[in-house]
Amino acid sequence: MAKEFAKVAVLVSGGGTNLQALIDAEKSGIIKSGKISLVISNKSDAYALERAKNAGIETAVVLKSDCGTKEEFENRIMELIDGHDIDFIVLAGFMVILSERFTSKYPKKIINVHPSLIPSFCGEGFYGLRVHEAALSYGVKVTGATVHFVNEIPDGGEIIMQKAVEIREGDTPETLQKYVMENCEWIILPRALEKVCADIIK
Repeated sequence: MAKEFAKVAVLVSGGGTNLQALIDAEKSGIIKSGKISLVISNKSDAYALERAKNAGIETAVVLKSDCGTKEEFENRIMELIDGHDIDFIVLAGFMVILSERFTSKYPKKIINVHPSLIPSFCGEGFYGLRVHEAALSYGVKVTGATVHFVNEIPDGGEIIMQKAVEIREGDTPETLQKYVMENCEWIILPRALEKVCADIIK
């Protein structure tokens, strides 16, 4: 029997603006094939947890400091995911690179949003403001965001969706980060999630 919707877990580390975009998209009906059922953070003070609680979504915190090894840390996350019958995982500002052991357990079941047009300014070390600093220092005229499947290579999985914007005169890494987030990330992440969830429940 086909599922009514795919159960989604969102992994977060910080403010949760992309999580909020997903919550809003679910409320407005952009996401109808997926339901955010669990938010997991690796930081106990992440504001994303408040956003989840305000939306009535179950939350969990897994701290690296409570786990002896990276393997144990990932095991705890896997236990939560499997224990909640999660169908799909979204990395939304999750500042941890997951091992091949983790990613290969959920093939084509994890997506990430990256704030550049992959293959530009991506891979290990490219996250947060560093991506926008690199784009500006290189002098590119167009940047954007990419939603891709997650595999063992940082930012190396198959691309699902991209959206581009032109870099504006006088942009700083901070203004560009906000511009890309609002005009690219918050638009394509919900759309990409709906697309993959719709495929799962078919």
